[in-house]
Amino acid sequence: MTTARIQKILSQWGIASRRRAEQLILTGRVRVNGEVAQLGQTAEPTTDRIEVDGKLITVQGRPEPVYLLLNKPVGVVSTCFDPRGRPTVLELLPPQLRECEGIHPVGRLDLESSGALLLTNDGELTFQLTHPRHSISKTYLVWVRGQISNSALDGWRNGIDLDGKYTLPAQVTTLKHQDNHTLLEVVLTEGRNRQIRRVATQLGHPVADLHRTKIGDISIEGTSSMEIGSHRQLRLIELQSLQSGAITKISQPN
Repeated sequence: MTTARIQKILSQWGIASRRRAEQLILTGRVRVNGEVAQLGQTAEPTTDRIEVDGKLITVQGRPEPVYLLLNKPVGVVSTCFDPRGRPTVLELLPPQLRECEGIHPVGRLDLESSGALLLTNDGELTFQLTHPRHSISKTYLVWVRGQISNSALDGWRNGIDLDGKYTLPAQVTTLKHQDNHTLLEVVLTEGRNRQIRRVATQLGHPVADLHRTKIGDISIEGTSSMEIGSHRQLRLIELQSLQSGAITKISQPN
């Protein structure tokens, strides 16, 4: 094996996401050959002794990669641990998966939203998919209050100023009107914090319900429709689609 930055090794081996690995290094919890590791330092995992919190990371101990698609319910937080004691996405998994070392959600769905969420212990894939330059599409079904006008929809499609920065163009399609609500299909290629909710509120049509149906071409609906709270393994073709898309969008640092 060749040398690589320590945070990349830890993420590839399912110890932590790359950003989390950087935090471990900065707080002095990682050692290489007995010395406290420095951010940006490289190592060769088969010959150098790498420890996290005193635990030796070995080639033999590298966990099998896990790639899951979850249909997240409302009221569940997209984290591994919640200090407020709210249920987390990991609690929806059976014990044998919940205990897989390093498994974590890829990105987030807020507490009030439901739908498609990826979970994995492949920290390198997580880093690539959440990198700002990666533009994998995400598709949502969104009920908003009121009957939204064409001019408001055009503004949403072209970009809305949020905190001094315009959103990227979005695909927004009206599906139906019902009881003074409008059902929209929204496709985004960026993921700012609570973006759909903030845009809809700014346009005067707050979100009543938000459900993510697809991540790229990976869907929780259709012929493989998933019940809320359920999960499944990603199919090989789905995983390959994510991996190839991530590689073509960003340059991978060592």
